[in-house]
Amino acid sequence: MKGVKPLVFKKGGQKRFGKGFSLNELKAAGITATEARKLGIPIDVRRKTAHEENIRILNELIKTSEIPNESKSGKSKSGKAKK
Repeated sequence: MKGVKPLVFKKGGQKRFGKGFSLNELKAAGITATEARKLGIPIDVRRKTAHEENIRILNELIKTSEIPNESKSGKSKSGKAKK
């Protein structure tokens, strides 16, 4: 996931690679900022735009990787305390 860079458009319509995905793009793809950080997806909080190409890239990333569960279910094991 570290090699993934979003596309950002310059004033003349030229494309360049951005620093990270915007929060609006993450929201449109259906993931939160904390989930994106866990997956190693770069985030740029300064950007406000949501480009369709970047949303499509995020959706493909989500399909290929699973988002880890945050909570563990079950009771902790009894016995000696770990040091």
